[in-house]
Amino acid sequence: MFHEYMEFKELAKKTEKELQTILAEQREKLRLARFKDANKQLKNVREIRVARTVIANVLTLLNR
Repeated sequence: MFHEYMEFKELAKKTEKELQTILAEQREKLRLARFKDANKQLKNVREIRVARTVIANVLTLLNR
């Protein structure tokens, strides 16, 4: 369900519109993962960390 961890170099090549799309997708996936975690349905807890890292990297690029 989750994208693999996206390297910062890969994200830097994306356009601003693509970054906005990735940001929206990752935020939604993070929201769903948090719900699953609260209900003890999440198998891979690392998904939350990966999504947060990708969101932080995208925001860093957008705020440059």
